Amino acid sequence: MSKPYDPKDFYYRKAKQEGLRARSAFKIDEILRRHRLLAKGQAVLDLGAAPGGFLQILGEAVGERGVAVGVDLEPIRNLGKAWIRTAVVNLLDPDAVDRIRALHPGPYDLVTSDMAPKTIGVKITDEARSLELCRMALGTSDALLKRGGAFVCKVFMGGDFPLFKKELQERFDEVKVVRPEATREHSFECYVVGKGFRAAKIR
Repeated sequence: MSKPYDPKDFYYRKAKQEGLRARSAFKIDEILRRHRLLAKGQAVLDLGAAPGGFLQILGEAVGERGVAVGVDLEPIRNLGKAWIRTAVVNLLDPDAVDRIRALHPGPYDLVTSDMAPKTIGVKITDEARSLELCRMALGTSDALLKRGGAFVCKVFMGGDFPLFKKELQERFDEVKVVRPEATREHSFECYVVGKGFRAAKIR
């Protein structure tokens, strides 16, 4: 028999012990290390950043000579580091990109997204809503990611995922699908990693 879902599993407890705001911090930490996506002094943008689990790892990765920007629909409690900047931003708003640029005017070396829809338990609907958020994150990357930069995005795998993967392949030299160890056993989420941003093809 499979184990029942435990909201306070090993990674939850480990996050609490290490002062991390969310167990998802271990996911982005593994992805950064495995794919060598970020270095000291670089700039990273985290979409759907609350409560700040990703940002804690991203902020450490870039260090005080870099910048880590996090935006979400919800306020993000201050992380106590001057180079980590946050704001409440709705990516659907027409001025969303301008508001992000106000936090850091230059292009980003990496854009990450841990955005997920409020699931209703209907797999096909949850997958479709997840892809909507992924495309929103990708559109933001089109505007803010530097040439050669990288993209990491959580996605619920489903029937239309190959179409989204093709959209990524039109923009990045290399696209991989990864499932970090901290992902819950029964979750159908994974992360797509794009490296070598070259912008979307003009149709």
